[in-house]
Amino acid sequence: MKTETIAGFQARVAKHAALADPARLRIVDLLTLGDFSPTELQAELGMPSNLLSHHLRALESAGLATRHRSEADRRRSYIRLAASALEGLVPGAEHAARRVLFVCTRNSARSQLATALWQQVSEIPSTSAGTHPAARIAQGAIEVARRHGVDLADLSPRRLDQVAGEGDFVVTVCDNAHEELAGLGGVHWSVPDPLRVGTEEAFDKAFGDIAGRVNDLAPRVLAA
Repeated sequence: MKTETIAGFQARVAKHAALADPARLRIVDLLTLGDFSPTELQAELGMPSNLLSHHLRALESAGLATRHRSEADRRRSYIRLAASALEGLVPGAEHAARRVLFVCTRNSARSQLATALWQQVSEIPSTSAGTHPAARIAQGAIEVARRHGVDLADLSPRRLDQVAGEGDFVVTVCDNAHEELAGLGGVHWSVPDPLRVGTEEAFDKAFGDIAGRVNDLAPRVLAA
């Protein structure tokens, strides 16, 4: 399931270690705006030149910053943010999947919404199932999807054993299903059941929670 290389992971560790120092984090913040000479950074940070040199060496070693000579005054150098310097700071794409399978207890709301949202942001197929499926999709789920311009598949809730397949990346979206399926693997999203409250607000809150999680996960899942 894990596809990030050891070298990629170590590079990410080095960047995080370099940025753990407040002064170096501040330098990187400045470099996101533009290039600075060491003298300009000194003035901005109120830092002695020897300490600044130490921090700049650490940032360069971690692949976060580069240095080049001024085209005007060749004695001057400029520090700039390295190309793609910040890309490795978020968790890497670590999961390979043939399909993403969203699971909740009744397969009537959260897992159905997650599947529909996933299909909007990823080319990897997705489907849903329940450990104890309901007779039909909850009306509140249909309505919240409609309010947010999302089409739910016209598909009755299904049992997990009817749907699960080899190579599925399983995401449980309710605590009951997760705890019932201990040892299944995959990941778990502890999304409160909007059916317990039954209000429009509860469904909107669940929808927003799931949408944010889907958007965070999708870039990290690769086609198997």
